[in-house]
Amino acid sequence: MGPKNDCLEAGCDEAGRGCLAGPVYAAAVILPPNFSHPLLNDSKQMSKAQRNLLRTVIEEQAVAWAVAFAEVAEIDRLNILNASILSMHRAIALLSIKPAHLIIDGNRFTPYPGIPHTCFVKGDSRFASIAAASVLAKTHRDAYMEQQALAFPHYGWDTNFGYPTQTHRDAIAQWGPSPLHRKSFKLLPDPQLF
Repeated sequence: MGPKNDCLEAGCDEAGRGCLAGPVYAAAVILPPNFSHPLLNDSKQMSKAQRNLLRTVIEEQAVAWAVAFAEVAEIDRLNILNASILSMHRAIALLSIKPAHLIIDGNRFTPYPGIPHTCFVKGDSRFASIAAASVLAKTHRDAYMEQQALAFPHYGWDTNFGYPTQTHRDAIAQWGPSPLHRKSFKLLPDPQLF
């Protein structure tokens, strides 16, 4: 769960791929050797308060970390997979220290120039640095969507963060899409299916 020998390894993950609205965020994190935190073991089970606590710990203790995103227009132009990879590349480029190796959550990645990588399905449950990147990507994205909820209060982004909940879909049906909705996504189900 950390760099092997003197190999500085950055974990990368994204947040917001399945959302109907808002950018996709990614983070890259280099943790110190032997870093551990009891809450980081299972990121999927964390509460919002635990994620926010961990965000502070990670940002204070990481060797290096960075968060970046791809805009809605980029998601619509490139598709969500390519926009997710673009946001990861942007986060890697922002790291204050260049890692020797990248570990990526998932099974698809475009090589980053000059740094070898390995993909791991469910990597956030196997590697502390990927779990840390997952926490940073999610907390930064959630904070952005909570801020946008003030400008677009109809959609409930302060609680659904842009994910396709029934409340969110009902608001789209009533109010139409906002400028932050992804035009390339199916915002509402086909009525003939009901």
